[in-house]
Amino acid sequence: MENRNNGKNNYELLCYTRQPGEDSIYSEKLAYSMHLALRREGEGFVPLNHNAGILYAKATQREDGTLHAKSLKNPWLFQMADGAFGILAVRMEADGSEDEESRGKLLLFTSKDLVRYHEEELLDLNTGVYVEDAVCRYDADKGCYCLRWKDAQGGCFAYNLPELSGEAVKAAQPERLEAGAVLAEMAVLPDCEEAPEGARLRNIISIGEETAERLRCKFLVPVNVANEVPERICAASPEDVKKVRANAKYSDGTCVEKRVDWYTGEVDFAHPGTYRVTGRVHQNHYEFPVAWHRADPCIGKWKGKYYFIATNDYDNNHSLYIREADTIPELVTAQEICILNTSMYPHLGNLLWAPEFHIIRDKLYIFHAGTPQEFEKEQCHVMALKENGNPMKASDWEMPVRVVKKDGSYLYGEQGITLDMTEFEISGRVYAAWSQRQFHPVDQGAWLYIAELDPEEPWKLISDPVLLSMPEYGWANNHTFVDEGPFALITDKKIFLTFSSAAVDSTYVVGLLSADPDADLLNPESWVKENYPLMSSRSKEGEYGTGHNSYVTDEDGLVWNAYHGKPGVDGPRSSGLRRVHFGADGYPILEMTEEKDLAPELTEVSMEVVVK
Repeated sequence: MENRNNGKNNYELLCYTRQPGEDSIYSEKLAYSMHLALRREGEGFVPLNHNAGILYAKATQREDGTLHAKSLKNPWLFQMADGAFGILAVRMEADGSEDEESRGKLLLFTSKDLVRYHEEELLDLNTGVYVEDAVCRYDADKGCYCLRWKDAQGGCFAYNLPELSGEAVKAAQPERLEAGAVLAEMAVLPDCEEAPEGARLRNIISIGEETAERLRCKFLVPVNVANEVPERICAASPEDVKKVRANAKYSDGTCVEKRVDWYTGEVDFAHPGTYRVTGRVHQNHYEFPVAWHRADPCIGKWKGKYYFIATNDYDNNHSLYIREADTIPELVTAQEICILNTSMYPHLGNLLWAPEFHIIRDKLYIFHAGTPQEFEKEQCHVMALKENGNPMKASDWEMPVRVVKKDGSYLYGEQGITLDMTEFEISGRVYAAWSQRQFHPVDQGAWLYIAELDPEEPWKLISDPVLLSMPEYGWANNHTFVDEGPFALITDKKIFLTFSSAAVDSTYVVGLLSADPDADLLNPESWVKENYPLMSSRSKEGEYGTGHNSYVTDEDGLVWNAYHGKPGVDGPRSSGLRRVHFGADGYPILEMTEEKDLAPELTEVSMEVVVK
């Protein structure tokens, strides 16, 4: 099949699902999704996105508000008349059984770039019989889509449609076909000897270099390919040399400026001459974990110092400790001081969760969740540092205040819980995002909300809460229906809001919402959610259930991702640190390991220093 927008089609893209694995590693909810693998002509297939799903079906919503998880089987990838891409799939229940709502129907997705997808509609094929399999292609000569399918009773049918839509299908009559021709088309798959692990193969399409490069940049973690410094500089002191940084280049075409640890001991700055100096591109080393039994970590910067705080799993979430240091690396070994525990205030007698540092109008706050009772009563609180207070002194923090709505009532009453509140400011307006879970009359799972805050009293909302996200995809409702732990990462072009989903076990992952800085952030339509997670147990071998992350910028201008994960499927939740890399499209990459960030064989650099 030709790709009409990309010139020569010298790449092939494999569409497939996967055989489910061990439930704690790769369950049905992950395997029953569309996966992609890419190869150049004459080469083997390279699985994209760590051989994990890229396209998932959305859950449906019942009358009581609860979500009904759905999955995909037999996705078929094809190119559409306008050069975009279509995917037809059979929607099924999350466990692989037949979906009554999808009886006699096919689920249609479209994508302009194979990175982001839109779930269009269920196409009713007018037979009332479960669909088993389907194929589709666009016939440019006839100007129509050739849709073929087989139903669960063995019947085979066809449509030739001017467009793929429910209206077009409704206006046509299905043509019954001989089973042999349709089954043969479904069974034909071009040569794929080196299929990805566990792959259930579907079909292969040809794509051009532009599309292939976009997929590589988006779904393969970039690696360091060069580190460049000037050939020669003029310098009058060691400080002049230290200012020279390396331009670290990556396989996706991006660049990052990095500090260099230069050795200038052999340069005599008192005598003119030309000297060759060597250096090593600087990289902080953070061996996972950097803090054992510490979950939901957050690093803040206040008056020239860095501070670390996290949920304390070591004492079952009954205290909050912070660390102080001059640099982020020094936080790893810094002393911990308790600044809040469950014996200090009657209204916080049990379960202190997910603390975060936030600076609002030059005042330091800690947003956290707490309750005097069981988990089902957890609620968002805000604790302010007293004027001229020392963050390392418990007595310098004011009593935590429970968050209230604009009418003065508590953010959530007796129906459920609120937790994981975060804060960010755009164009002078301060926003809060948090996770909220209704338990009564039914458990709806945890959903994300947003509202505007009063910057002078940031425990008060000044707008009504707006729903941002529900755990509608299989990776977000794996083992339980949860969206939580939002945290903002803001660039000059986008507002990114990462969040964590699924059960807090080895299946925990990080998803992404994004919006334009000038958009109406209280309008859910302003936000775009990615169909797949950005960080998971497949991001780095040996780290499971990575999630509930936050961001901090160091003195070199590099952004760091603080997160928790498990050193082993059943290991304790513990904190880790990775550098955030911004990809070719400007979106954050949370899977950059030290080896990919800075290739060991490329760390040494040199240049000539001219002393005049």
